[in-house]
Amino acid sequence: MIKRIMLGASVVALTVMPVQAEEFFKGKTITVVTSTGAGGNYDTIARMIARHMPGHLPGKPNMIVQNMPGGGNVRATNFMYNVAAKDGTYLATINNAIPLAQVLDPRGKRFDARKFNWLGSTGNSNSVTITWHTTGVKTIDDMKKTEVVLGGTGPASSIVIFPKVMNAVLGTKFKIVIGYKSSAAVDIALERGEVRSRSGSYGSIVSQKPDWLAEKKINILVQVGNKREPTLPNVPLLTELATNKSERDLLKLVSAPIALGRPYLAPPGIPADRLATLRAGFAATVADKGFLAEAKKRRVDIAPMTWQEVSEVVNDTINAPKDVIERAKKVIPKKRKKKKKKKKDN
Repeated sequence: MIKRIMLGASVVALTVMPVQAEEFFKGKTITVVTSTGAGGNYDTIARMIARHMPGHLPGKPNMIVQNMPGGGNVRATNFMYNVAAKDGTYLATINNAIPLAQVLDPRGKRFDARKFNWLGSTGNSNSVTITWHTTGVKTIDDMKKTEVVLGGTGPASSIVIFPKVMNAVLGTKFKIVIGYKSSAAVDIALERGEVRSRSGSYGSIVSQKPDWLAEKKINILVQVGNKREPTLPNVPLLTELATNKSERDLLKLVSAPIALGRPYLAPPGIPADRLATLRAGFAATVADKGFLAEAKKRRVDIAPMTWQEVSEVVNDTINAPKDVIERAKKVIPKKRKKKKKKKKDN
């Protein structure tokens, strides 16, 4: 009898859930926060999600995108964890290096990535480190002999972490300049000659800067990911450059975030029924024919991951062996705090 009552209660809960969600989302506006500035694939895909996902949610709420760059993607992540409404009206896409940044240097990071409510990912694209064609630097070996200025956003972003690791482990000579507001700003700096190198998504280059490839304006030195991009068969993976097991374990940890692709999350504490609705809506969106057609038109690769798969990568990264994390901390220099100047007596 008790089992029947429990089963009946479960059926009622499942029946009521869509009604409750529809009542809540109808007439609402959902904000999709992106931790990057305008331009680039994170922003492009976020706007695609905002156009297509409302049709897969009960009540068909309005959806807008809010760019919130800053601090190497930390500003938006802190916002989503501590400030954003926990009622289902805020979603975000953040840089995939955020879980790694949390374990390597927790300063300024007021969040625990394991506690976010992950929705899934639109898929991964390897990160690549490139140099401008005029540098003459075409390989990692060349990079060990020549200093090249590389542009970055903040110390927690993957476009800064990867070259830092290469400097420390492989002996490359990237001169890293941070402070650019977005990846798009780094692209402009590269074309203007302010910097001569950058690290970032290969997929973004394909979709946003196809002329760089077609006109051979860049040299691709290395790629970061689990396996080589099909169109970059001769460019080595970062993990392949290791000379021993210790280096390989460290480079594997650093490469792990790439498996997250471009992840989407909701803040902790969202009511279970609304979270389930958002997860189902996201899954339906990334499989939607209209969404995929637009992605193809914009030359954006989509290889969806479930929220369970994303959660597993996040947890594995943060719970990596302590000895590997400690070695990574030692090879990635932290940003030094500026010393306050003492006031002179009049």
